[in-house]
Amino acid sequence: MAPLRPHASFRPRGPVVLVVMDGVGRGAGDEADAVTIAATPTLDRLWVPGARAELRAHGKAVGLPSDDDMGNSEVGHNALGAGKIYDQGALLVGRAIESRAIFEGDTWQQVIGRGARGGAVHFLGLLSDGNVHAHISHLEAMLAAAARAGCKKLYVHALLDGRDVAPYSALEYVERIEAVLAQLRDAGPSGGGSPARGIDARIVSGGGRQNITLDRYEADWDMVARGWHAHVLGAAPAHPSARAAIEAGRAAHPGVIDQDLPAFVVTPAAPMHDGDACVMFHFRGDRAIEISRAFDDGDDFTKFDRVRRPDVFYAGMMEYDGDLHIPKHYLVQPPNIEHPMGEILAAAHITQLAISETQKYGHVTYFWNGNKSGMFDDGTETYVEIPSDRVSFDERPWMKAAEITDRLIGAAQRQAPVRARELRERRHGGPHGLLRRHGRGGRVRRPPDRAPQEGRRRAGRHPRHHRRPRERRRDVPARQGRQGRPGQEIGPTHRKDEPHAQSGPADHP
Repeated sequence: MAPLRPHASFRPRGPVVLVVMDGVGRGAGDEADAVTIAATPTLDRLWVPGARAELRAHGKAVGLPSDDDMGNSEVGHNALGAGKIYDQGALLVGRAIESRAIFEGDTWQQVIGRGARGGAVHFLGLLSDGNVHAHISHLEAMLAAAARAGCKKLYVHALLDGRDVAPYSALEYVERIEAVLAQLRDAGPSGGGSPARGIDARIVSGGGRQNITLDRYEADWDMVARGWHAHVLGAAPAHPSARAAIEAGRAAHPGVIDQDLPAFVVTPAAPMHDGDACVMFHFRGDRAIEISRAFDDGDDFTKFDRVRRPDVFYAGMMEYDGDLHIPKHYLVQPPNIEHPMGEILAAAHITQLAISETQKYGHVTYFWNGNKSGMFDDGTETYVEIPSDRVSFDERPWMKAAEITDRLIGAAQRQAPVRARELRERRHGGPHGLLRRHGRGGRVRRPPDRAPQEGRRRAGRHPRHHRRPRERRRDVPARQGRQGRPGQEIGPTHRKDEPHAQSGPADHP
């Protein structure tokens, strides 16, 4: 690695602050563009010629298969931290399936070996084509390959999305995978139309991605416990079909979106047993690490009571943590990101501060550092995590922006760090796109005096928004305040050396 050389002309006189405002970007400028609708005087002041540039945050520009693929937090932080483009998980997995290299590797052979000896092969993951954590086409390819290899028990544990895809689209993907499973049942193991030889191929459990299984950064291990009970133990409310489970969840919780639906099992139950195999078909790692640990960790696992731990051969689509080697077995090699920004600055003994709340703590550390856990140099690096609130985003869309800002300003005034990462600011209504709770009475407020910017829609388009600029909401905490919901305890801020910190809710992409 070449040493870092001083810039010929640029000499910053104070700390250099890199603020990543996740969720803020250049939109269409219409009524669905929360950033344009909102009052953003500071952004407007900064958005001037000579002081701005635009970066593409989706598609091939960040290593995804095509420009139809939307970006996400993982690939964005990888690209920003690395300063270069690496092929990301979706592209790597797609190539491995197309070349059939994935099915020739030792890990896949161990998976189908268990199935061929009479064990069940379980497939666990997000059932959608969002292509952020997983893709339903990858699941379809593996199901077909397992059936051709003679596996007779193929069980899908369907985690419902509603976040990277439309919020009420779960049944669309359930129907798609049910059609594939029906074809496998009709064709038989040889694929030649021998139903008497019998493949039992069906959805056997599931639930919303924000309710079960897919916690990250150790924010809420109870989510993982609920998933373990449903997928492994077969212990959750039972329904005759996945459709019936989804419809029952919607009836019991009016207005609930797919990601929040409760856990379920489909009768007859198909819990995991000794001799089975399980494939976690996520290519993105953050939400797959904890459930992987539940499968792989031994008797020293203490995050929740697993009740029983069957002898299941567990494999991830990729290695989700290259330093901690999670999981122990995986199907596709992840990208090898060399010399990210943090490593280069650490080698030059430049002081760094990475700060965010729980929701993005792993992104400003693990993903920023090229999917590497821990620090490059604990003598010059400081990682600070602000515990996130355990509430939904539409309840507190401002999240921990004030607390992060306070800690950052305090550090800058002490002149200790020269760089900080990630203010998770202005997440308008959260990733589900609800434009509400941003003005008193739930209305969106748009200031009448906002100057139209290049490529932006004029503020006075809708007469109902002709009101004075927003004042600070009374229920928004003051900069020095850290209050949560009434009666809620917010723990002290703390330093973590690992990206998978414990506290706060799980979040997006």
